Amino acid sequence: PAPREGRGHEAMLLGPCLLAVAAAVAAAGTGCPVLCSCRGQAVDCSGQRLFSVPPSLPLDTGNLSLANNHIASIPPGYLGCYGQLRTLDLRNNSLAALPAGLFRGARHLAHLDLSYNNFSLVPADMFREASALLRLDLSHNPGLHRVHPQAFRGLAQLRELDLSYGGLAALSLDALEGLPGLVGLRLGGNPWLCGCAMEPLLKWLRGHIQRCSSDSQQAECWAPPEVAGAPLLSLTDESFQACHLTLTLDDYLFIAFVGFVVSIASVATNFLLGITANCCHRWSKASEDEDV
Repeated sequence: PAPREGRGHEAMLLGPCLLAVAAAVAAAGTGCPVLCSCRGQAVDCSGQRLFSVPPSLPLDTGNLSLANNHIASIPPGYLGCYGQLRTLDLRNNSLAALPAGLFRGARHLAHLDLSYNNFSLVPADMFREASALLRLDLSHNPGLHRVHPQAFRGLAQLRELDLSYGGLAALSLDALEGLPGLVGLRLGGNPWLCGCAMEPLLKWLRGHIQRCSSDSQQAECWAPPEVAGAPLLSLTDESFQACHLTLTLDDYLFIAFVGFVVSIASVATNFLLGITANCCHRWSKASEDEDV
């Protein structure tokens, strides 16, 4: 066996080596991803033709840009280790959905950009765990046809919401009433159906327009034809009067009476036409007999 002094000397040499290996392993797990550039807490992986997200990021990442790539999916729990993340830019990718629990652990995320993607639905509780969100951009998702009434539940601090240039024909008022901090709202570029179901939303918009920054002139009705092209906020209570017409018992009785009279008149008219046609036929036959 080696002398005690020799073993101690070896241990003294081995200690720094182990620390170096541990540091290298840690650096491998938190270093700047391949094809990305890192500066401070900002990690920029934009425009790199990526088809998937980087497998790991520096643990202190505060600003992550994955914009202008071909990313179609994100692994569940991907952001769980990045508690300092404040800005996430996923615009101009191929995302159609986000996995449940994606924002678990990202408790400081304040700015999220999902514009120019392939979302068709914003489901319930999609952002519930991102309770610190201040700005959410879902614009330019042309296939976005439905926003669940509870899609933005839990976003009490949200100040700006962009739903412009999608495929929305309607939007539940419940989706907005749960956003007490909302001060900016963009709805332009959608094919809005300004029927009776739109009235509650328009009333809400008119009541909040003084404190909400809105693209009200760009948000236009596409249907029905009589209001096509009209800005949403140009519609007044009078525009929806027909939606509140109610018939009384007298109205129903009057309609029934008119229907009965019209029916009798129709029967009488047909009877008279029949008699007239019969008489004309007999007169014509009598004239032929006299000629013979």
